[in-house]
Amino acid sequence: MTQPHISVSSSVDNGEQSRAILALEDGRYFTGYAFGATGTAVGELVFNTSITGYQEILTDPSYAGQIVTLTYPEIGNYGANDEDLESKKIYARGLVIRHLSRHYSSWRAKYSLSDFLVKQNIVGISNVDTRAITKHIRDKGAMRCALSNEGLSHNQLIEKANAAALMEGADFTAEVTTNKTYHMGSGKDRIAVIDYGIKANILTQLVSHNFSLDIYPSNVTASEILASHPDGIFLSNGPGDPAACHNEIEEVKTLIGSNIPIFGICLGHQLLSIALGAKTYKLKFGHRGGNQPVKDLLTGKVEITCQNHGFAVDETTLPDFLALTHINLNDKSVEGFTHRALPIFGIQYHPEASPGPHDSRYLFQRFSDFINGSKNT
Repeated sequence: MTQPHISVSSSVDNGEQSRAILALEDGRYFTGYAFGATGTAVGELVFNTSITGYQEILTDPSYAGQIVTLTYPEIGNYGANDEDLESKKIYARGLVIRHLSRHYSSWRAKYSLSDFLVKQNIVGISNVDTRAITKHIRDKGAMRCALSNEGLSHNQLIEKANAAALMEGADFTAEVTTNKTYHMGSGKDRIAVIDYGIKANILTQLVSHNFSLDIYPSNVTASEILASHPDGIFLSNGPGDPAACHNEIEEVKTLIGSNIPIFGICLGHQLLSIALGAKTYKLKFGHRGGNQPVKDLLTGKVEITCQNHGFAVDETTLPDFLALTHINLNDKSVEGFTHRALPIFGIQYHPEASPGPHDSRYLFQRFSDFINGSKNT
């Protein structure tokens, strides 16, 4: 049944701005003002609670297949630049915000947020009730949606939303990975990095911790990696359903048998968990933002973390040889584990935090410690 139409009036003069509609698969829809490119986009509607960092969020490959709602109401006030990209382009399919700043101010800015979206052919909608959207997703769960400024009716967009592919069973790694192997850094320890949709700041953090990186596409074979004799293996973040990444999981299983230290983040953490015998499930609305509290069970400390994931590891399926090391203090979900016998560990959240707090950057040093410990045994 179609839900009531919801519209929010603007507190500023919007001139001749064209209209846009955001329609959800359950029939609810919102009208607002268009910004960014002209077009229609479909994807999973999610929300992010970060106050700043919209450019890094949009270019995070983990948002492939999704349309992002930002809960912070004032967006675009510092514009956009060419330095704060987490990947080569915007991977989110659309952007939903409450108020778009008509003026931006930053010595680093080169263009407005709207121009940034136009440049990347991404549609946006402003002047909608993002609080109502967020509450709806929290109540009903993340769902498919359609966003358009091309004059389509809300009923047409509801149909498009219901025809869109589900996130369950979706593997986006081939879409977001590098198309060739490349090298970064000149540190003492050589790390094989598998790019499932890696963020630029993860690579920056690895290099800053004295690692030399060989970055491989997601379809790299374990035999190719092992032939290079790395000191450690890093499994990156990425989008989609981890259980759908069948080939990647099989290669990770072989890497586990090598006894080389392995560190997995986000999707990499999930793939590592599955390869070790655990299972994953879809969260109702995911964890996305820079304010997620996590407890490190090894130290007892609580850290505020940056997160972006819609799937999680099922704690009840963790094999006995895996020790739970981190939990989310909001919903008690798994945020990290370590192998009891092998130099292997995984973290569900983003210790590089771009954007977000820096509480968790110690995990890169923990990876270095694992590698040094392995060399000394």
